[in-house]
Amino acid sequence: MLNMEKFKEMIHYIIYNCESQQILETVLYKLLYFSDFNFHEIYEKPISNETYIRKENGPVPADFKTAKEQLINENKINEEKEIAINYPKYKYNSNKQPELKLLNQEETAVIDDVLDKLSSFNAIKISDYSHGDMPWRVAKDGEIMDYEYVFYRDDEYSVRNYDEEIV
Repeated sequence: MLNMEKFKEMIHYIIYNCESQQILETVLYKLLYFSDFNFHEIYEKPISNETYIRKENGPVPADFKTAKEQLINENKINEEKEIAINYPKYKYNSNKQPELKLLNQEETAVIDDVLDKLSSFNAIKISDYSHGDMPWRVAKDGEIMDYEYVFYRDDEYSVRNYDEEIV
């Protein structure tokens, strides 16, 4: 079951840590996805337990709009909309530093690793990259992506050292 407050903290944390590039919605979706799914691969549980839906351009968090609206109403983030080639483009920035009441050190470490690897990707590049990950590959369009498929990832996507035991 989704932990909405933790999911909101994840969103705020990612936006805050990507402040220099004013993060786009498509990129944010994929950073959330890889954070939850990478954490699941390493620790056998997701961070927020958000539901991700397979869409043509990659994973989309099902509860993002609700969480985003709450964060905007709490004055933690803001959203800018611009039209690019007759298509809305949403950008986010943080109004304050996240409090990190719910995310623990292991969770922020995994998120930071995702940000180090992927936050510089533009929307097209990160969407293309997400299409190679096993949970996206096995789901059909519009279906919920199964966290368990992280255990069948190709080496390029795998983040767990399978030679070590989880404590």
